[in-house]
Amino acid sequence: MPVRVLLVDDEPLVRAGLRAVLEAQPDIEVVGEAADGAAVVPLVRQMRPDVVAMDVRMPLLDGIEATRALLRTVADPPKILVVTTFENDEYVYEALRAGADGFLLKRARPAEIVHAVRLIAEGDSLLFPASVRQLAAEYGDGDGNRAARAELERARLTEREGEVLRLMARGLSNAEIAARLVVGTETVKSHVSAVLAKLGARDRTQAVIKAYESGFVAPA
Repeated sequence: MPVRVLLVDDEPLVRAGLRAVLEAQPDIEVVGEAADGAAVVPLVRQMRPDVVAMDVRMPLLDGIEATRALLRTVADPPKILVVTTFENDEYVYEALRAGADGFLLKRARPAEIVHAVRLIAEGDSLLFPASVRQLAAEYGDGDGNRAARAELERARLTEREGEVLRLMARGLSNAEIAARLVVGTETVKSHVSAVLAKLGARDRTQAVIKAYESGFVAPA
């Protein structure tokens, strides 16, 4: 089955460019478009995409609030790929904190766009881990860290689960973590699932954000 993608951006040329790139791939299908985040929830319910590629800044409802609304109101929501002009942007970090699964620069090359959609859909690796680390270093400080530290302490990760979380933060896939720890891939999947459940994280991106904000993993 192809990866079903919904495009959300207030610039028609951006949507047209993304559609042209993605629809050139046999395993990706663009199922719809929207010009603002306010249309995301009804379109997702109607079209059931696997991935929503969404601009972070839009005039009526931005990508941050649209992400929150989507995760709050839709059962089994799709993956969310934030599309942005600027890499080092507080809006991007807030979108990730709100529940987005990764971000993509509008100036990305076609191959990078395709890779990002596939990686987000698969969900077993972190997209642009170095950039997520830089965002966490710049925007992840503040009073919220105390709550994040307390949350991580309550999670009571085992030593191996903590090791897996650190490797996740470095962007390693399940297969790469398995090779590093000399265990089976299914064992790693079990550890990742346990980490997500204990942290109350929707996916590995959210788990890594929690790891950075709590100080469990240093972003610098």
